Amino acid sequence: MSNSPRQFVADHVAGIPRSGIRDFFDIVQQMPDAISLGVGEPDFVTPWHIREAAIYALERGRTQYTANLGLLRLRESIARYVERKFHVRYNPANQVLVAVGVSEALDLALRAVLNPGDEVIYHEPCYVSYAPSVLLAHAKPVPVICKAEDGFAVTAAAIEAAITPRSKVLMLSFPTNPTGGTMTRAQLEDIAEVARRHDLLVLTDEIYSELTFEGEHVSIASLPGMAARTIFLHGFSKAFAMTGFRIGYACGPADLIEAMMKVHQYSIMCASIIAQEAAIEALEHGDAAAAEMREQYKLRRNFIVKALNDMGLPCHLPRGSFYAFPDIRSTGLTSRDFAVRLLKEEKVAAVPGGAFGASGEGFLRMCFATAFDRIQEAMLRTARFVERVRKG
Repeated sequence: MSNSPRQFVADHVAGIPRSGIRDFFDIVQQMPDAISLGVGEPDFVTPWHIREAAIYALERGRTQYTANLGLLRLRESIARYVERKFHVRYNPANQVLVAVGVSEALDLALRAVLNPGDEVIYHEPCYVSYAPSVLLAHAKPVPVICKAEDGFAVTAAAIEAAITPRSKVLMLSFPTNPTGGTMTRAQLEDIAEVARRHDLLVLTDEIYSELTFEGEHVSIASLPGMAARTIFLHGFSKAFAMTGFRIGYACGPADLIEAMMKVHQYSIMCASIIAQEAAIEALEHGDAAAAEMREQYKLRRNFIVKALNDMGLPCHLPRGSFYAFPDIRSTGLTSRDFAVRLLKEEKVAAVPGGAFGASGEGFLRMCFATAFDRIQEAMLRTARFVERVRKG
């Protein structure tokens, strides 16, 4: 009889792969001199007035728990901001929840609404956590493929074709990580009609909305009849360069926010009060800094997309986010082989497209949230690598 312990890891956890981004960047950590176009994090330091708000909160002894929903003053600021920017009105008393980043807000939403076997439709390529988060909630992720020729938008027809009697949630994220795809008002109106007709709940992750470079950003929650069947997710990491503060939020119908709060209450309790105080400052006085960062990203976007196209790697012009998603299939390499060789041979780090779902294979995610001179050098090295690969 063996004295070895049995396998204690839950089956549904054991079957989930490690993040394709983090797994790949274990290699990057061994190369400190590499130029990283990989991790999706602003290279800007959090604006000083936001940092000072956090310091001042600490100096005042603001080190206690907050209400499970978050500081009321922050929830009031969120409600004003969302109404001003996204044209949706929420009651800060019971329709806004402050979470530890959008990642926790998404997890709370899924765990609060899904029963085992329910299906969640989402568009792919997409952020690496979406499908695993659905699986961790004991539900089934159902991907709908977005194509480069459509600007990586998702169509109402493709969503409707994926609907079954078990479909419960439609998960959207525009502008999209990793593709930079966006949606027009007309496209969202068509999707809203499908959601209403099939009685779907919509989770909309709009963390990159402030980084929309052309056209208007429209939230599906603002369309007629949609606020009652939508959970709006947003946060501070991208627009305000506050990744380490780990602050996000969810807005939605009071009964759904209450259900999310129950999960939050027993797992996390509340987000950091110091980070919440900084978030108030960001919402109330951070628009100018956010706009300045967006303009810098736009300049970098224009350069990197042109450079990639010039070297023969077709790349659509992302209308939002800070990612380029070039097609590398003409090199004959897989996404992972391309990324690993580019890193080892030219010391440029990017993420294999396959990390964002099977439909991302043949592409590469390059984050242009890094200094302009570093992007220029990275493109010179990448062009040199591509030429060498094509010569065999």
